[in-house]
Amino acid sequence: MKSKLIKVLCVMIVAGALFVGCSKAPEQEAKDARAAVDALVAEGAEKYAAEDMKLINDELNSAADEVTVQDGKLFHNYDKAKEMYAEAKMKAEALKAELPAKKEKARTDAQAAADAAKASVDEAKALLGKAPRGKGTMADLEALNSDVKGLEESLVEVQTLMTEEEFFKATDKANSIKDKAAEVSGQINEALEKVKAAKKK
Repeated sequence: MKSKLIKVLCVMIVAGALFVGCSKAPEQEAKDARAAVDALVAEGAEKYAAEDMKLINDELNSAADEVTVQDGKLFHNYDKAKEMYAEAKMKAEALKAELPAKKEKARTDAQAAADAAKASVDEAKALLGKAPRGKGTMADLEALNSDVKGLEESLVEVQTLMTEEEFFKATDKANSIKDKAAEVSGQINEALEKVKAAKKK
């Protein structure tokens, strides 16, 4: 009786091990997760949610690594890999729902930066009209005038980037223009102050 019970237990253990060892690799789960990520890429997630995309791709890679580990074992157990793929898919779908808001924020921020850059260039241009003219200043004025024209041309490039929905690039360029225009304005104001100081003497 005892020997028979042991045999039954052994059969059950072997059967269980074979069941686990023959478990199917999560091919469909991997395919579904990858499809969710591909949908994100198509919506521009790599532009507007680069860090989130990296985290999700890292999870996909970790799930694939787990599958590889299980493939190398005598008895496979893909439960962890399946959970990892499901988690990646869930995060991808959640991020896709958030993308429109992220994209709109990027557009709004870029437009605000473009407006600020234009205002800064307009200010520099207005100051340039007040800049002191006379002997020894013409070369400086020509250089500053060239700078302002270059900045105005750069503003057109910002608008092109906006049209192409390259909002982060547009923001960076606009901020650079704003800083350069402020530098030009500072130089002109400095010249104006020198003229005022000379007149007081």
